[in-house]
Amino acid sequence: MKITVGSTLNVAAKISLLASIAGLAACNGGNNTPTSSVQASSITTQSSVASSVALPVASSSLIASSSSASQSSVARPSGPPVNAGQANAPEQTPAFPEQTRAPEVNSDIEYNVQVLATNEAVPWGIDFLPDGRILMTLRNGGMRIVSTDGNIIQVAGTPDLYTSFQGGLLDVKLAPDFATSRLVYFSYAENREAGKNGTTVAHARLSDDESRLENLEVIFRQQPAWNSQLHFGSRLVWSNDGTLYVTLGERSLEEPRQYSQTLDNTLGKVVRINADGSIPADNPFVNTNGASGEIWSYGHRNVQGAALHPDTGKLWTIEHGPKGGDEINIPQAGLNYGWPIITYGEDYNSSPIGAGITAMATMEQPTYYWDPVIAPSDMTFYTGDLFAQWQGNIIIGSLNPGGLVRLMLDGSTVIGEERILTYLGRVRDVAQGPDGAIYATSDNSQYSLVRITPR
Repeated sequence: MKITVGSTLNVAAKISLLASIAGLAACNGGNNTPTSSVQASSITTQSSVASSVALPVASSSLIASSSSASQSSVARPSGPPVNAGQANAPEQTPAFPEQTRAPEVNSDIEYNVQVLATNEAVPWGIDFLPDGRILMTLRNGGMRIVSTDGNIIQVAGTPDLYTSFQGGLLDVKLAPDFATSRLVYFSYAENREAGKNGTTVAHARLSDDESRLENLEVIFRQQPAWNSQLHFGSRLVWSNDGTLYVTLGERSLEEPRQYSQTLDNTLGKVVRINADGSIPADNPFVNTNGASGEIWSYGHRNVQGAALHPDTGKLWTIEHGPKGGDEINIPQAGLNYGWPIITYGEDYNSSPIGAGITAMATMEQPTYYWDPVIAPSDMTFYTGDLFAQWQGNIIIGSLNPGGLVRLMLDGSTVIGEERILTYLGRVRDVAQGPDGAIYATSDNSQYSLVRITPR
């Protein structure tokens, strides 16, 4: 079955039509911190569609698998959920059991928090060089190489940026063949024509002396550009087949957010491209008339976290909701994840989003959602040995209330949740290092970059 939006309707009308068929802005950015200094120290703490483009019907496999009993050896915690406060939309109910408010769990671990950098201007993304040092982006345009003894190298050659509010230099990932190519991939908010801007992905070669980026080449530009300071998305994830996933926000404003539901653009999408920016031949909309071939999945709000599952190789994402309704999804090729037609949140003025509905037959349900929010940044699957009891868990950076969020999984079901180290403040990125430690960047100038280990 297909639902086709007619070419005579504008974007907003298309969305309204979809909603009627069924019977039916922004995450806060941190303030820039002006200067850069380094200090290595340790702290110990105790945890307690385009016209003529057909929209495919969504699969019900997620709901079916989540609502049926699974054969599992994972011991499931029981008890109340994390005391996160009153829900923003208490009248909304989950679509299936265990979709929200998992029982609270406690690692009972003492943490050693080693501060590697302080007073950086909104550190955003991190990745690890072959020798274990950290490559870190700053939203104001800086790039740093940081060692675990606190030594910092400044890297020049980053591009011209749009840096207002949530814009700037964003995520960073080394090329899979970095050892020979020395290519660094990064996303950023780019100034475009007529005062507009948008998310752009480029790669450049890190010079042999590590002082600068050379031979910068843009490989992807989000379209259309928009005059907005909000919702750039930006996470980069390499797939096991060598393609690159890029998460893209819908720019938050009322008009562009509707573009999440149309396929002739890349607002509110996860896209998948080859390493040179070309479009993979097996992308879901390559042969769809009028669609952007880069699209992998659509109907997203502002995905700022993404990671590959270490066992299945599937992409998982974590997405900012509005007031309530942060989501974890496992985006599948060609499927629609609902925004702004369905959501478990409400608008910032407490009014409903659209018709105020949480489900539609043609749209995917989130694997898990939060209300109230955790304002998620990035996520990582933990596979190391330092935190042995966390193996297979998801670790998430939180902007509100801050710190880290740990999720226990049974397959794709969240069965436990823990809040950790909230004093770190607004965590922008979180990653497992090659040494098994957890590394995190924070807006809190005391903890710009930290390394977390068990005591």
